[in-house]
Amino acid sequence: MNQSASFWIRVLFSGCVWLFGAFANGQSPALKQGDDGVAVERLQKLLNARLDPSPGLDVDGDFGASTLAALRRFQRQKGLPATGAVDSKTWEALGSLPSAAEAPAPVPPPEVVNAEPIHRKPADSLDGPPFTTAKAWAIADGKTGRLLFGHEADTPREMASTTKMMTALIVAQLAAKDPKVYDETIVFSRRADGTMGSTSGMKEGESVSVGELLYGLLLPSGNDAATAFAEHFGARFAPPEASPGEADPLARFVAEMNRTARSIGLAETHFANPHGLPAKDHHASARDLAKLASLVLAKPTLARVVSTAKHGATLRGPADGKTRNVVWKNTNVLLGTEGYDGVKTGTTTAAGNCLVASSHRDGRHRIVVILGSTASDGRYADARNLFRWAWQQP
Repeated sequence: MNQSASFWIRVLFSGCVWLFGAFANGQSPALKQGDDGVAVERLQKLLNARLDPSPGLDVDGDFGASTLAALRRFQRQKGLPATGAVDSKTWEALGSLPSAAEAPAPVPPPEVVNAEPIHRKPADSLDGPPFTTAKAWAIADGKTGRLLFGHEADTPREMASTTKMMTALIVAQLAAKDPKVYDETIVFSRRADGTMGSTSGMKEGESVSVGELLYGLLLPSGNDAATAFAEHFGARFAPPEASPGEADPLARFVAEMNRTARSIGLAETHFANPHGLPAKDHHASARDLAKLASLVLAKPTLARVVSTAKHGATLRGPADGKTRNVVWKNTNVLLGTEGYDGVKTGTTTAAGNCLVASSHRDGRHRIVVILGSTASDGRYADARNLFRWAWQQP
């Protein structure tokens, strides 16, 4: 063996000794995406054991995207910063496993593995809609919202930022009674500015008109804008039925979202917030979101906003009257292809990649809803494949 190979073997051996020693002495090796090795394997075992439902991670020692998503979900559940990196506090929250669970699973002998039969499913049918990555989807008539085709279309699922269609519809319904609503000025609160996730980029104390902020809500999918709308308009609505003394305008706005959902027949929909961040009892079905999208598109102002690729706006400062310009870009990449004209994207770890899309072709209008696609690009491929199939149907 040459000196170079001998050197690297000693380095590798020393690293393994340190790692096992660190666990034995209660030390916690920091981990991040891209790391690999036995520490990552231990992390994956712990995440599989601690999360409900279990993410079903492969214990392969590779800190990839699936491990990252599971780790962030665990950190959020434990009230830790969802950094996606493992520090001492995360290790402490993960705890330890019984020694039997820490040991590698026994590998059966080759003759057992090689003798196992391979069970195949029936051949794929050549009829019907295309295969998709989505857990649920719906194709609906764009004018009426009536479901035409679907897969798990009535199953309630996390809906992420497609929630904002209802937030925008509530605003548009107020404006239908009084068009001056669009000219009202919204001043961003600290709570709005501090809302997590996708953002319009407005700061506490800055102001803009309701009509302009609709672009900040629906193009970059501003969670902060959703909070600002709820705070601005919530006091105009009745409190939740279960809390008649509720004074928080945000809670009142969410109560109105649920009343509206019931009034338009969204049987599998319930809102817990105006933006779509993960929350208990916040869900919708693909069928319901298609119906909601048809009502959004029936409002000329909202139809114009959701079909806009980018929009510039001027924000006014809190005290000195100074202004600054912003550009809000639509997250819906389908708008770059002729024929697509909306409606809303949505992405969270819990919901997966979601999309409500609208398209016109040869005098027909269709809406496609994608819930729980496995990747951001996957939802667009799913939608395009479903649209292409739908246009061929009588």
